[in-house]
Amino acid sequence: MLQTHAKTIMNQTTGSTRYKLLVVEDEADLQELLRFNLEREGMNITLADTGEAAVDLARQQPFDLILLDLMLPRMDGLEVCRRLKADEATAPVPVIMVTAKGEEADVVIGLELGADDYITKPFSTREMVARVKAVLRRSRFRHDESGDASETIMLGPIEINADRHEAHVDGERLDLTATEFRLLLMMTDRPGRVFTRQQIIERLHGGHTAVTDRSVDVQVVSLRRKLGKHADLIQTVRGVGYRVKD
Repeated sequence: MLQTHAKTIMNQTTGSTRYKLLVVEDEADLQELLRFNLEREGMNITLADTGEAAVDLARQQPFDLILLDLMLPRMDGLEVCRRLKADEATAPVPVIMVTAKGEEADVVIGLELGADDYITKPFSTREMVARVKAVLRRSRFRHDESGDASETIMLGPIEINADRHEAHVDGERLDLTATEFRLLLMMTDRPGRVFTRQQIIERLHGGHTAVTDRSVDVQVVSLRRKLGKHADLIQTVRGVGYRVKD
């Protein structure tokens, strides 16, 4: 039965490294749009139109990224994400959720489950391709054995040395508190990724109940102030949380 719900489209380009993506979408027109534009970027695309097929495929073969629609029949995208992130073999695979407007609650749940980013319908193909490339780039950077991702992170005018616990903007050292430094490091390590306030609390404070959403907002305001003219690098995603512009 699996073959009736999934198919693989192999890009014919040779001589270069190609990413393998699993696109999970039950609308035929949108599925074809995603396939066409990602294949044009030189990626190998596997298509699935049910959550069950997506989980089976992800467990059978390695993927570099999963583009996951939340509105699927029977097993929805959140359940797919939950199962993938609970499985040691598939948990490291980056997930980008495809959502409809008005699904803010689902976006928050998805991000807390471990999804890396989300795209809201309707979206432009340029935005979709850019988001996919950004997540692939960050994933490759984190797993590149030839480099040390912990030494220095560069993002626009920001330079962070995690080992020295130092951050610079336009060459000037920032006077950050320990919490502000960890917050900046966490977000710049995954530019474009949206972090919910609860995720920030858990990662920076171990989920301490005394730390509130308001405290996170205050820390972000303080960090923006210290970034000066580059304060807009930290973006507010209304109803969700914060991200660093990639």
